[in-house]
Amino acid sequence: MMIHDIKEADDTPPLVVENAYPGTVVYPPEGKLGPRIQQDLQLVMLHTGSMEIQVDKTMLQIPVGHVTLLKPGHTEIFTFAKDQETWHRWITISVKSISKNLLDDLGKLPSYIPISNQMNELTSLMLTISRENQSGYSQVNCSLGESAIWLYITECRNQYQSNVHPAVLKAKETIQGKYSADLSLRDISKESNISPEHLIRLFQKHLNMTPVQYLWLYRVNCGIQLLRSTGLQIGEIAFQIGFKTSYHFSRAVKKHTGRTPSQIRQESRNNVGAIKG
Repeated sequence: MMIHDIKEADDTPPLVVENAYPGTVVYPPEGKLGPRIQQDLQLVMLHTGSMEIQVDKTMLQIPVGHVTLLKPGHTEIFTFAKDQETWHRWITISVKSISKNLLDDLGKLPSYIPISNQMNELTSLMLTISRENQSGYSQVNCSLGESAIWLYITECRNQYQSNVHPAVLKAKETIQGKYSADLSLRDISKESNISPEHLIRLFQKHLNMTPVQYLWLYRVNCGIQLLRSTGLQIGEIAFQIGFKTSYHFSRAVKKHTGRTPSQIRQESRNNVGAIKG
């Protein structure tokens, strides 16, 4: 899918944000939301559980670890996992004006893409700023909300204009959607319609790592985000992202970051405290 560059006939900005705010919520098993009429642009990020969204008459099954962009004027009904809690975050962007070119481009975007580290960090920053609720932070969140929209568009463009082999993209999509499951190399290669040996060679060529190494690195990054953004116990985080024990999760985090999960969590709390000060 090709996302075209946005060009304006005059100096009018393609997007003018009036308000932007983030949110985070955990729905219990069998949770539901809606029907509702979407009023704004909204980026919704699914971290755990499952999420099915009926947008008008279209059903979207959002994979864990992915973000979707909801657009104004549509009727939405959310259905969450039946057998576990579902955690998702969002950024709502209320626009004062939006150009037709940009609106057309948003309509051409894919239904969802993997949540990048940059999108996660931007959302966490907005949540931290919103918790402070100090004068001037509203305008900062407006700027960050606008940045989130442009980041999403850019990431869509990068994903679909990549020169990476399609089997690698499919394998990454499988890993990012099912990383909490007991995935094997054979499972991943089967989803990619390619032999395990060939998939390993392609990953080494394009990413300088094997599919299994990519899987464990993705799990670690998801775990670090949960450490920074939630109060979940370390053992619960380890279980949710596909580790058998908290010991193995802690070893993997230490190997990739040089810090323990407890140190990462404490650093996050210290950073919030520094903002308060």
